[in-house]
Amino acid sequence: MSTAQADSVRLGYERDHSSQYTRASNSTSPPSARFTPDLDSDDESNSEAPAGNNRFEQTFQLKRSDWSQEKKPCLASSSQGDYEIALAVPEKHYRPRDVRRASDSTDHSFKLYTSDEERAIVRKFDRRLVLFMALLYMLSFLDRSNIGNARIAGLTRDLRLSSSQYEWLLTAFYITYILFEWMTLLYRLVPPHIYISLCVASWGLIASLQCVSSSFVFLVILRALLGISEAAFGPGVPFYLSFFYKREELALRTGLFISAAPLATSFASSLAWVITKLGEHGPIAPWRLLFLVEGFPSVLIAVFAWIYIPDSPGKAVYLNRRERKVAKLRLRKGYGMEGQSTEKRGLKWREIAQTLLDPKCYFTAMMFFSCNVAFSSLPVFLPTIMNEMGYTPLASQALCAPPYLVAFFVVLFTAYLSDRYRNRSAFVCLHAGLGAVGYSLIAVAGWRRWGIGWRYAGIYLAASGFFSAITIIITWTINNQESDSKKGTGVALLNVIGQLGPLVGTRLYPDTDKPYYVKGMSICAAFMFLVFALSLGLRHVLVRANGRSDVACLKVHDDDDQGLIGGDSEKHRPERFRFML
Repeated sequence: MSTAQADSVRLGYERDHSSQYTRASNSTSPPSARFTPDLDSDDESNSEAPAGNNRFEQTFQLKRSDWSQEKKPCLASSSQGDYEIALAVPEKHYRPRDVRRASDSTDHSFKLYTSDEERAIVRKFDRRLVLFMALLYMLSFLDRSNIGNARIAGLTRDLRLSSSQYEWLLTAFYITYILFEWMTLLYRLVPPHIYISLCVASWGLIASLQCVSSSFVFLVILRALLGISEAAFGPGVPFYLSFFYKREELALRTGLFISAAPLATSFASSLAWVITKLGEHGPIAPWRLLFLVEGFPSVLIAVFAWIYIPDSPGKAVYLNRRERKVAKLRLRKGYGMEGQSTEKRGLKWREIAQTLLDPKCYFTAMMFFSCNVAFSSLPVFLPTIMNEMGYTPLASQALCAPPYLVAFFVVLFTAYLSDRYRNRSAFVCLHAGLGAVGYSLIAVAGWRRWGIGWRYAGIYLAASGFFSAITIIITWTINNQESDSKKGTGVALLNVIGQLGPLVGTRLYPDTDKPYYVKGMSICAAFMFLVFALSLGLRHVLVRANGRSDVACLKVHDDDDQGLIGGDSEKHRPERFRFML
């Protein structure tokens, strides 16, 4: 075979098979070498895999080729000569989509995995990581919002609190919560298993100490400290989950996490009813028993969190060595493919500055602010609102549970659809509109003095609307940042601005507006309509940004293709980052 014919065969092999296999051409490689997928190694070297893979075996064997022999198969070149590449897989068992996929993290990687392995690992993270983080968030939300249940259980009577003082108890929490939102960035600096467990222990201890409050001043200090400990945890959890999931997987997992809030509210109402019933004739006031029973379990769970929470996909204690390797490899795609990075721990200050100057971040921050006006006010005031509708305190506690239970399932279904269709704006618009209709119905029913049923039905719409919108807004913010430093900064900015909403929301239901609270419901409806408008505006901005990126990319590709035989450079270009609409 002539040299020209050999080159032709070699180029044909590279063009037809480069998308299925990663081949290493190493000038220091020996004339004969065997490469197999790295199944269990935790280092970055290419070592021979153990035998016994019963799904299939792939062996890439490189042999020095003798040009004088007849019809050699596919050929590749090396600085030491020409080599034959033989694939030791029976043809009848070969299915291109079933073979192990090569990681894009390096040009010389033979660390491969199957789609079945990937799905198994995602399911493990769903069951072990996401559900545990949802449990922690449920406990934090329980300790944050149970003051609404304590109010009708005798808190304001025993401590002689006025309506204004009760509002300050709510405001004190959110002031410190806002001031310490920057602690989201600590997920990149402190090992998460240490950081999260300390947060859980601190809020559990502070929430429990509320049961010994004897004055307004002591209680307001505890509420401020509770805000600090919860600000360090909750706002950064979606950012933490982005270390383990791809862009198109994140909304459902954020939904599982956020849905713990309505579930906690539903559970809190039921638990408060039981505790209040038991404490009516006990030695401890019902509201004190409520703070103690709902707060102290967090201290115990913090010990388990230290052991159980992984710092990264490669350190999960519930994965074996092979699974930890695949968990890292599956996230090593380019930004355009998965939106994930392989950055080392730390922060990049230039990227932080770029994020702070990005107008797109302020769209989502203002949407989050508007949602939080409703999100923060309804859970802490709903028991009081139900009580003012004419129900007894016990009945009010019980009736608060069903709307939030419905919201729990709506959040999960919405997040699933958002991931499946890779769309955020449509679902934010849908649920912002749903929340606005719900609040409008409550306001109109109170203004026109309609029956209690109309107002109660509006609560279902409002709760389902703002909980689902918040889930997608948080995910949307993370999806549209390219690096971990930008994601952390985007989430911190989202929360700093967004958590100003509760400062408005916690003052919407003064005693002077009872029993219908028409003004507060109307203001919440207006803010939910604003979320609808802002989501449409952000979608328009992102569509234009993607369009400009497409035009610039096409121009660069046209320049790159000039002079290339067959214009085949398209196969070797990494996909660019695109904003998710």
